[in-house]
Amino acid sequence: MNFEDIIYEKTDGVATVTINRPETLNAFRDLTLREMIAALKDAWGDTETGVVVLRGAGGKAFSSGGDMKRRKPGSGGEDGLLGVGDYLSQVHYLIRNIPKPVIAAVRGYAIGGGNILQFICDLTIASSDSVFGQVGPRVGSVDPGFGTAYLSRLIGERKAREMWYLCRQYSAREALEMGLVNRVVPPDELDSEVFRWCEEILSKSPTALKLAKYSFNSETDGLFGISSMGKASLDLFKATEEAAEGTRAFVEKRPPDFSRYRK
Repeated sequence: MNFEDIIYEKTDGVATVTINRPETLNAFRDLTLREMIAALKDAWGDTETGVVVLRGAGGKAFSSGGDMKRRKPGSGGEDGLLGVGDYLSQVHYLIRNIPKPVIAAVRGYAIGGGNILQFICDLTIASSDSVFGQVGPRVGSVDPGFGTAYLSRLIGERKAREMWYLCRQYSAREALEMGLVNRVVPPDELDSEVFRWCEEILSKSPTALKLAKYSFNSETDGLFGISSMGKASLDLFKATEEAAEGTRAFVEKRPPDFSRYRK
């Protein structure tokens, strides 16, 4: 497979999907997501693959979410609704439903849609220089499904509301304490730690792991329906001037002014 936005490798039972847009802090665009879909589908069908690792290239970011500079406010094109579009929904579905554990290897920023990507994975190992957070309300957006409801299952509703309402950033140590990640290691130990976890997983019964994963997912699979309903509402919101102000402010590198929309 030839890819432009990702690197896809399979070695000794491990399929690694690397978002390869370091110049944008691994922000994803429609092409990135389509390529991730293709790679995850391949890993799903490969009987030699027992675990999937998701990571970002460059050492500065896992992913900073949707590429805001490519988003066209109010449009419905391929790049028009990044972060809540059909492609990202498919990526979320594949990570949740591939019958193999998915490990997020996080170094640097995991922000916005990038943070959601990591915590939808089954497990997350982070380097000590990682940073986590949500930015949706700051740029006129929100994830009304897994990004909110599932996050509250992981870290508690109080902390999830704080993360979304205030759009603050959290250190790797804080992320570990709140249950957002499984383990934190020094940056130069991230690869070896991920390798060790993959080795341990590969020594286990694949059928038992599949059943365990689907059992864990069963309680929150209804969020796919909520996500679909939320996406329909968010599509309407994205066509408003309020949402456009968030995008413009981000691109222009200024604070957004939402005061006129507070009615």
